[in-house]
Amino acid sequence: MRCLRPLRTEVGLVVALGTFTLFFFFNLHMSPPTCPGLKEPPSTPLALVWPSPPPSRPLSSSCQANASMASLPDFAKQPQHIRNFLLYKHCRDFVLLQDVPPDKCAQPVFLLLVIKSSPSNYERRELVRRTWGHERQVHGFLVRRLFLVGTDPNPLEALKVNRLLAMEAQMHGDILQWDFYDSFFNLTLKQVLFLQWQETRCTNASFVLNGDDDVFAHTGNMVTYLQGHNPDHHLFVGHLIHNVGPIRFPWSKYYVPKVVMEDEHYPPYCGGGGFLLSRFTATALRRAARTLDLFPIDDVFMGMCLKREGLEPASHSGVRTAGVQVPSSRLSSFDPCYYRELLLVHRFLPYEMLLMWDALSQPNLSCGKRTQIY
Repeated sequence: MRCLRPLRTEVGLVVALGTFTLFFFFNLHMSPPTCPGLKEPPSTPLALVWPSPPPSRPLSSSCQANASMASLPDFAKQPQHIRNFLLYKHCRDFVLLQDVPPDKCAQPVFLLLVIKSSPSNYERRELVRRTWGHERQVHGFLVRRLFLVGTDPNPLEALKVNRLLAMEAQMHGDILQWDFYDSFFNLTLKQVLFLQWQETRCTNASFVLNGDDDVFAHTGNMVTYLQGHNPDHHLFVGHLIHNVGPIRFPWSKYYVPKVVMEDEHYPPYCGGGGFLLSRFTATALRRAARTLDLFPIDDVFMGMCLKREGLEPASHSGVRTAGVQVPSSRLSSFDPCYYRELLLVHRFLPYEMLLMWDALSQPNLSCGKRTQIY
């Protein structure tokens, strides 16, 4: 999740004095819905509510629905994706359709880039590979890359993208794909399944960047920052979110009804656009995840795991999951000088990622004195 203002379509009904003229107006905000702590009353009439996200029912013939969930209070009143989550949230074992070569972590990995991606996001994956996600030595430390992917819910589309992912896996050796529907509410599955995979396949990774495929990460700055930390001590940093709770409005992408969670407060957590953690903390998350019921909001679930282990997330000013804000509308927020000291910024289009990487890679980049960003 990214702490931007929610995408909101406000519909107003104005009755002019002396007339019965009715008119509608729309106020569109282009940033995607994110912060679960924003509890704004819905102003959209029922006819204009957002469509439900794709079904989150896992693709696995070996996992059957837990029919007892249907007896929960208000179960039948919930949107389909909520009902699917409740029916199948016990499912955690899925076939690994694409795996990485055994030598991915043969050498000690300093920073493992773990990037959540949707099956059809080929262009984003390619740009990550060509820019900040390039596998290489940074200041003498090995950086490796993985993409976490599920399966398209549409069987016809799945035939295409599964073939695409197989080709990517063969060419780049960086695809981890499991046989479950890739949807917003199944992002938690990606986190849990990766932690399970890492336990046997990449335990020597000192640190992990866990992020989305539309962030821009300055991996050089990350390596410099992480050199000052012990991988066997707790580290979990990003854009810290606290003092928020579930959104109870069905029109929201982050709608969590009481049938899913009674509590009105989330534990502190870091926005899922991108956060850094140590192998010590990855082990703690893995241990806690085994004891907790899955929760549909993946970054909140990470916060729940930290709380279970008696650990806390921390804020890092270099992680900007809400983007970069400049002090004046006359200045471009895309100026590379605003990014060269940061660790991660969300969100970037593929071509923007390439442009920023190229700009920051120029040896003659001159910034001089810049006004502080917010």
